[in-house]
Amino acid sequence: MVEKAKFSLHLCHPKYWLIWLGVGFMRLTQCLPLSIQLKSGALLGRLAMKLIRGRASTAKRNLELCFPEMTQNEQEILLKRNFEETGKAIFDTINAWWWSDQKIQQHMQIKGKEHVQDTLNNGQGVILFAVHCLPLEMGARIFGQFQPGVGVYRPHNNAVIEYLQVKGRLRSNKALVGKRDLRQMVRSLRHPDVIWYTSDQDFGRSSATFIPFFDVKEAATITGATSLAKLGKAKVIPFFVERDDDDKGYTLEILPPLSDFPGDNEIDDAKRTNEIVESLISRNKAQYMWLHRRFKTRPKSNDPSLY
Repeated sequence: MVEKAKFSLHLCHPKYWLIWLGVGFMRLTQCLPLSIQLKSGALLGRLAMKLIRGRASTAKRNLELCFPEMTQNEQEILLKRNFEETGKAIFDTINAWWWSDQKIQQHMQIKGKEHVQDTLNNGQGVILFAVHCLPLEMGARIFGQFQPGVGVYRPHNNAVIEYLQVKGRLRSNKALVGKRDLRQMVRSLRHPDVIWYTSDQDFGRSSATFIPFFDVKEAATITGATSLAKLGKAKVIPFFVERDDDDKGYTLEILPPLSDFPGDNEIDDAKRTNEIVESLISRNKAQYMWLHRRFKTRPKSNDPSLY
């Protein structure tokens, strides 16, 4: 469990100087009004769509697979909006890591926080069931304004980025645990505490079952929510955060705990949570992370790629 970002002189090595220069510039942008930040982010997103064509192709293919009922024009409009929202997410992360609590509170609203408080007051841990929506870093910071929890994360290979993400995320979390540290997650839930959990990405064949996700009939899906809920004696509570339509702030909504979860078997549980993921994404399709190769793992190793 990581409870403090540790700075060392090694981070001052010349090989990191360009990164630190970029970090300094990023910190300066936090002083801009949010409306200007997000307009700039939209421009960056449109530029990225032209420059990183591989990611654009992945996002386009994901939309084709998930929403075949959309016309080609509708998919292209959604793709462009998604890249604009992706550009804005750069500033979401900057603000989540460096804004003061006071400034965060000026740009947020929270719905349903009683669901978390009631569960903890009942002596049960909370599995905060999230999706990879683009303002997720800001969602964690907003959530931490009333109930800091334990973040589940993947340590970064770059030492400076690792230091920055730990320092930034600990502004809204009590601690961070690695995404494979099941034992510490269970301990935290039995404390009881809040941990973050996502199941909407492709983590490979070894830990997956293949079930429907939108219009893809066999999507690799992890079933960890069932194990965590059982071992941690915890409730699963879905939540979603999005940028408001006017780009002036963020709204975080926490839904009631899932009833009868876990159920009789983990496959049915995974199908149920995939349906929840779909419903959360459908709230704001443009603000979801479509750049990820969600369907790269096929049921059989010799199945043709969907990309």
